[in-house]
Amino acid sequence: MREAALPSFYKVMTFKEKVNSLVIAGLEEREDLFLISLSISDSNKILVIIDGDNGVNIKDCIDISRSVEHNLDREELDFELEVASFGALTPFNLPRQYSKNLGRNVEIKKTNGEKFEATIAEVLEDSVTFTWTEREPKPVGKGKHTVEKSVTLPFSEIKDATVVIVF
Repeated sequence: MREAALPSFYKVMTFKEKVNSLVIAGLEEREDLFLISLSISDSNKILVIIDGDNGVNIKDCIDISRSVEHNLDREELDFELEVASFGALTPFNLPRQYSKNLGRNVEIKKTNGEKFEATIAEVLEDSVTFTWTEREPKPVGKGKHTVEKSVTLPFSEIKDATVVIVF
């Protein structure tokens, strides 16, 4: 006798799917936080990297950790869980990170290899406008003068952008 296929609502989630849904559910409770990356190794080490519109503190990491850990059963499958904030010197992964850092100086590496340092002036759906000042020769006479520069780049032309930290 052949068994009938189970309806789709009986689908059993894999461990990775369950962890992903728990992280998403935890982040839905906090609209100011967002997921940068989620990875699960073959040995079930879960690494969740989050960022926030107003930064990320230890309590934010604990809250997301608890939303995952309290809904998984270590008796069923042993795992290790680490929730961390996005590093200050780590290149941006998402357009939302540009908005979060509006007005800050960043180092930009374009896909063509060009590098420059500028301030994030405006963030649109598909591009970012950067501004900076530069010393250039005067059009008439000797010496240099300071010129305001601006460029708008689509995200597809930005390879890397990292906040410049000044001490």
